[in-house]
Amino acid sequence: MRQATTILSFDTPGRGFTDITRAIAGWLEGTGVAEGLLTLLCRHTSASLLIQENAAREVRTDLAAWFDRLAPEGSHYAHDDEGADDMPAHLKTVLTGVNLQIPVIGGHMMLGTWQGIYLAEHRLVAHRRQVAVHLIGE
Repeated sequence: MRQATTILSFDTPGRGFTDITRAIAGWLEGTGVAEGLLTLLCRHTSASLLIQENAAREVRTDLAAWFDRLAPEGSHYAHDDEGADDMPAHLKTVLTGVNLQIPVIGGHMMLGTWQGIYLAEHRLVAHRRQVAVHLIGE
C-alpha cells in the first residue's frame, strides 16, 4: 500500500465554480497509483468542493442562483467581519462541504461521464485557495 500527498493551489476569479478536474487528474497520473482512494480537502471555510455537471454551464449558473436564494447577503447576520458576503459564504460551504472521496481504478478517477470536480468560491472577490490531496492505494 502506498500513499501520496500534496497541496494544490488555485486562483479563483471571485464567486463561482472553478473546474479543477484536470489539475487533480494530472497530479494523480504522476503518482503511478492504479487502484485506490483519492481524498480532497478544501482548506477554507468560505469555499468548498463539489462534483457536478461538467457539460452544461447553466447547471452551475442555476446552482449559484439557488445558493444565493438560500443564503442571501444582508445585514441580518451577526457575523459580518469581512463584509456582507462573509456569513453567506460560510453557509454555502456548509451546504456543499469541504471534502470529497473518489475511487481510483485503472489509474483514473471514477467520475461519471458528465462529472467534474469544482472548487466553489463563495466570496465576491478573487482568492487563492488550497486543496489538500491524499491518495492511498497500489
